[in-house]
Amino acid sequence: MGVAAEPGQKGINWSNIAVGGIMNMVTTLGQPLEVIKTQMAANRSQSMVQALGSIWSRGGVSGFYQGLIPWAWIEASTKGAVLIFAAAEVESASLGAGLNPGFAGLLGGMTGGIAQAYATMGFTTCMKTVEITRAKTAATGVKPPSTWAVFGEIYKREGLAGVNKGVNAVAIRQCTNWGSRMGFARLAESSIKKIRGKSETDTLGALDKILASSIGGALATWNQPIEVIRVEMQSMAKGTANANRPAKLTVMNTLKFIYQENGIKGLYRGVTPRIGLGIWQTVCMVSFADYVKIWVKGRQ
Repeated sequence: MGVAAEPGQKGINWSNIAVGGIMNMVTTLGQPLEVIKTQMAANRSQSMVQALGSIWSRGGVSGFYQGLIPWAWIEASTKGAVLIFAAAEVESASLGAGLNPGFAGLLGGMTGGIAQAYATMGFTTCMKTVEITRAKTAATGVKPPSTWAVFGEIYKREGLAGVNKGVNAVAIRQCTNWGSRMGFARLAESSIKKIRGKSETDTLGALDKILASSIGGALATWNQPIEVIRVEMQSMAKGTANANRPAKLTVMNTLKFIYQENGIKGLYRGVTPRIGLGIWQTVCMVSFADYVKIWVKGRQ
């Protein structure tokens, strides 16, 4: 996310790697929304109340933090570094080439999203989803296997492909996620500047930047069907219990399966908590990250 005040910067800004890793760790405070979203996407017949009840039954408050340690932390620190670094370089180069901020943000977000998906998110997102959706046996008196034991079992059974299951869906999601979030956020910033009578080179106040990021985060949830497909591909909630569920899941046959089972509504399960999560993540990774990058640059 190149800051509008520094288009066409000279050289590579390596500090953005640290900024991205730190800021994305902050976004893990939204883990309860991640768990609710994933629960509803994996169990599409559940209402919001039923989903909350299911999560609570897995350990009370701790149920809303399933998958946080270690997978969400590993995912956040690594994907944030890749996202901010790649997106900032592309966006800054685009601004330097004369593109408008909205389109520059779109290109930066898409590039950063694809890069983080294939570089770091395949196995961490898969394992985080496994932790949220796998059946817990502690309630029956049987100690459930540790998260590392589950990881080892999947790797032994399916190899790298198993622990990276759904990575193509993750890449599509992240490309559209961050392309939309950054593009809409930058477009909203430009619109707010016009309303305020500011030029493109002027800076916005903190509240205006948060408003712009909130708009970007909310509008970016248009791609919820991709998220539901991703969760279904990585979910351990159903296993092979459903005879209509394809044995080998791809993006397209998973889309067909979900539509046949649950219709259009099924493809948008979990969109409500995801709107909240999207707003939080975009505020952290666009508005707050911009200020952190300016602060870091001032100290170099």
